[in-house]
Amino acid sequence: MARFGTWDKIIMILVVLGALNWGLIGLFRYDLVAAIFGGQLATFSRVIYALVGIAGIWAISYLFRGGNNHRREVH
Repeated sequence: MARFGTWDKIIMILVVLGALNWGLIGLFRYDLVAAIFGGQLATFSRVIYALVGIAGIWAISYLFRGGNNHRREVH
């Protein structure tokens, strides 16, 4: 079972929020981040978009992590 640290959990939350926002954009043409924070060009919206992007880049590292996250139980 994978064990996530605090930063890993924050990264995953941002990635999931970004994925949900993109899903809303793709399906309904509704940008939730822009709706909440004052439009796509609002400073806070841009900060959120940037954080989600950085989180996505960081999440790529999960694909290349060593076998430390998966342990086999010995009976």
